[in-house]
Amino acid sequence: MNQTNQRARWMLVASAVIFGTMSLFTRQIAVSTGELALYRAVLASLVLVLYLVIRRQKIDFRAIKKEVPLLFLSGAIMGFNWIFLFEAYNRTTISNATLSTYFAPVIVTAASTLLFHEKLTRKQAFCFAMSTLGMVLIIGVSKLEAEGGHLVGILFGLGAAVLYATVILMNKFIQNVPGIPRALLQLAAAATVLLPYVAFTGGFHLEVLDGVGWACLLTLGFFHTGITYCMYFTALRDLKGQEAAILSYIDPLVAVLISLFLLHESMTPLQVMGGFLILGFTIWNEM
Repeated sequence: MNQTNQRARWMLVASAVIFGTMSLFTRQIAVSTGELALYRAVLASLVLVLYLVIRRQKIDFRAIKKEVPLLFLSGAIMGFNWIFLFEAYNRTTISNATLSTYFAPVIVTAASTLLFHEKLTRKQAFCFAMSTLGMVLIIGVSKLEAEGGHLVGILFGLGAAVLYATVILMNKFIQNVPGIPRALLQLAAAATVLLPYVAFTGGFHLEVLDGVGWACLLTLGFFHTGITYCMYFTALRDLKGQEAAILSYIDPLVAVLISLFLLHESMTPLQVMGGFLILGFTIWNEM
């Protein structure tokens, strides 16, 4: 392994670990999930703009004008994906929310057979079936805990998975925009759509944040999103897609470990089995 590849691998691992700790911060920010998604998009956009200025990179809008509508739509969907994810964090355990959201690759696999006429191999079909069984186990257990709201949280997580899978599929049609400029344009689109959404669904309440809330909000926007996006997309340039996909699964593993050992949230044996089925067979499908 050459030095560039090794550096890219460590950057991607660090990015995945950082993404996996995000839930620790979102729960400390006492604003609505729509507001939180809006502020995250705005703060992260500032970081990416600064990155492009420092690197003296410009976005050639004439070259990408045909893809701007798709960029805008995918960015808007990404913003609402965050709302669903944050709602899932608030309404169920971090483990349940994360595992539900990481059902997205399974959705992409199934949708690709319909949209792109990609042939589903026996291995892919088996992985799809086993991952789906894992999701059924998690939902089935949570039905027994519906009074505590866990089922609602998991459904929000699945909604986030559907929206995230939609963004992934739409990005397959965006061919001429590199990683960081693409992320910036999508973040800007998310902020543009979320601004009126928040204004008409409760308004803005930054005044309720205490010192901890402000620190967590700034960390989420600048560090967990802006800086980490720079690391993530920079690493992707020097790694094979398969390797990057597998290393990205460090994110949910970290989130589950935080849920169990830092937040002391419980998982039943069936939920643990469901989590293993989702992550295990999804990773195997990537290999």
